[in-house]
Order: sequence, then C-alpha cells, then structure tokens
Amino acid sequence: MPDHYAVIGNPVAQSKSPLIHAEFSRQTGQDICYDAILAPVDEFAQAVTDFWKQGGRGLNVTVPFKLEAFRISSRVSERAGAAQAVNTLVLEGDGIFGDNTDGAGLVRDIAANLQFPLAGKRVLLIGAGGAARGVIMPLLEQEPRILVIVNRTPQKAYDLQRRFSSSGKVLAVNYHDLYGEHFDLVINATSASLHGELPPVPAGIFASQSLAYDMMYGKGHTPFLQFAELQGVKNLADGTGMLVEQAAESFFLWRGIRPRTGPVIEMLRSRA
Repeated sequence: MPDHYAVIGNPVAQSKSPLIHAEFSRQTGQDICYDAILAPVDEFAQAVTDFWKQGGRGLNVTVPFKLEAFRISSRVSERAGAAQAVNTLVLEGDGIFGDNTDGAGLVRDIAANLQFPLAGKRVLLIGAGGAARGVIMPLLEQEPRILVIVNRTPQKAYDLQRRFSSSGKVLAVNYHDLYGEHFDLVINATSASLHGELPPVPAGIFASQSLAYDMMYGKGHTPFLQFAELQGVKNLADGTGMLVEQAAESFFLWRGIRPRTGPVIEMLRSRA
C-alpha cells in the first residue's frame, strides 16, 4: 500500500498540490498517494485526527487553517515557531510535528527561479494571516532594505512588526499610509484573489522595474496582478512557483528526497 498524504483546506478544490505530488512521486520513484480534503471551517482538528486514523502520514495545510495547524502541533520547527503558523504536518510516534515551508518556497521562487535578488529592496507584504507570517523571517534573512506590512486589521500587522523587529527592519502601516510610497517587490499574501477581489492598495505603489507577486494562483492573472499590469508593471508572478517550491520542501521533509521543481513548474504553467 502506498503511503497516504493530502492537502487540507477550505476551499481546496482549486489546489494543484495533488498533481504536484503525483509528479514528485513519479520523478523520484516514491510510492505515495496524495489527495485533497475539504474540512469544515470549525472541524479542522477532527478532520486531521480522522486522517491519521485512516493511516495518513502527512498533510499540507492551506487557507484558512495554518494558525490552527500550529496550535494542534505537538512540536514545531524553528521557522514554524517564528511564524506561529504551520503548513506541513507529519505524524510522529509521540504526536504531530509542524513545519512551515512557505517562506523557503517563496524565497526560492523569487530569488532563484525569477532571478530577483531581495537584498537592499523595499518590500511590501499585503496581509498578516498565516500565509504572511510564514514568509516574514525568510524574507528578512535576504536582507531587504525594509519590509513593510499592511493589513485590513492594522493590529495584526503591528503584532507582526513587534514579533520580527529584532530580525530586520520591519514596519507596520495602514493602507492610507501607502499613498506616495514605492516598492521594488509587492507581495499579495491575502486570500482576496480566491474570491475575485483586490486588496485596497493605492495606485502608484510600484517602483520602476518592480515585481508584483501574488501568492494565489488561477487561470490567467489574479485581480492583484491585473491591477499591477494596469499600473505598468512588467514583472508579474503568481504563486505557482512558490506552491511547487514549498511542496518540494514538504516532500523532502516527508520522504528525505528533494525533487526537481523546474519541470513541474513548467508543466503547471503550460496547463494554465
């Protein structure tokens, strides 16, 4: 019997994770099966327990459960502890191990795949939920000039500023504070694109030669990337590369083998 893994979220039907891990399995010769689990928003912990009882070995966690995944973990990695958010679960003999591979996946996609160095750049991170928390420390490790966090609920952004201020220059602001500011890299870490919506960012925030990056993905440009394109931004990227890179990190955690990501990213983009 193949080892059983899955992605769990709500919504989850749009997830490409099953296809990605099927390609990783084929590429590496690992005998696994991987599917998607739609968990009720108020029954995440029970859905995870049921998965373990059915013989599951590991889970990827997507919106809106990354913070709850952190809470149910028996122990967590350093990067998950810094984020206080988990996107990868591993069943261990004495409990659940939680990790966060989002930041590693994002940085690898931006710096290696897109060839966009982060050192010295002005970076704007939109959102302060589980997706944003998971990438702040890896972004700061790249030594940007400043990392600005903006969120609909300002207090959440201020909380992240306090948590990560010792690791680099982090500033939390309100949306109205962004007028007149310009950023080399603007990352949408909200789930607005899943609902066809746009975060309330003002026009003119993109610097010359900037990169607009949406962690979400779908057929065609997301509303955020459409907005950036109308602003004259030429460098546009959705979360496909990040998705594959963080999945490869999870696969390595589960199986001890690091798959090649380039062919899988190309496959997904050819099907979009």
